[in-house]
Amino acid sequence: PNPIAPGRIAGGSSGGSAAALASRLAEAALGTDSGGSIRIPAACCGVVGFKPSYGRVSLDGVFPLAPSFDHAGPMATSVAACTAMMKALAEGFEPRALESLEDVEVGVAWLELANPLVQARVREAVERFPRRRAVDLPFPDDVHPAFMREVADVHRELFAEYADSYGDNVRTKIERCLAVTDAEYERARLAREEYRQRCAEACDGIELLLTPTLIFVAPPQADDLELRVDAIRLTFPINVLGWPALALPCGPAEDSLPASVQLIGRDDALVLAAGELLE
Repeated sequence: PNPIAPGRIAGGSSGGSAAALASRLAEAALGTDSGGSIRIPAACCGVVGFKPSYGRVSLDGVFPLAPSFDHAGPMATSVAACTAMMKALAEGFEPRALESLEDVEVGVAWLELANPLVQARVREAVERFPRRRAVDLPFPDDVHPAFMREVADVHRELFAEYADSYGDNVRTKIERCLAVTDAEYERARLAREEYRQRCAEACDGIELLLTPTLIFVAPPQADDLELRVDAIRLTFPINVLGWPALALPCGPAEDSLPASVQLIGRDDALVLAAGELLE
């Protein structure tokens, strides 16, 4: 349950960490993120979540979901605490000093997709950056079969022996993943490479991207596939890219619940440094 919004979800797989932080039971926690499961719970619970760049934090000992999409990283009650966590989690990580938000040029994308008050709060965060411009950032519409195939490969042998031990909702998802064909996987793999190239071109000359983390505030409890699709809409693309992304609460939106801005870059330390100044 979401401690700041009774009857609302705490977010995806790392919702327990986000709920503990929002309840002030801890100052920092760990999360995993394959499609948004650090950033979505952080957004729902009004805390901070950082998905590092792919491979920056070791996944040794973490059971995989989709290995080339999987990330682990810190969640906390402040950006500074996430930065401190990165020093402990990522060998050789060095924080970066940033004097002013004027020191970075940012691109802005996907604001128009968010609900009105979420959009307004994120726009106010964007306006703190003097050097900004709109970016036409695409979506990875044809990549999901690659994710599904990786899930299938993780579970293939386990599922063959223990299908009855899987919960009904998870069993259905695994069966869909196992149905992905070699041809579908290959098309998706190529689409992913093309998507990475398109995003690199769209972001040429900018150091950070700013988007909403979620298009809405924490939604009511539901096991609705359409809700899940909407929840990962602005987070999953960054797992496709493997770039670092920070979710940071940015003020009250619909139902007086927190909106969240997503800061995306290609340098972990720069994303965190800009996040600290923005916070």
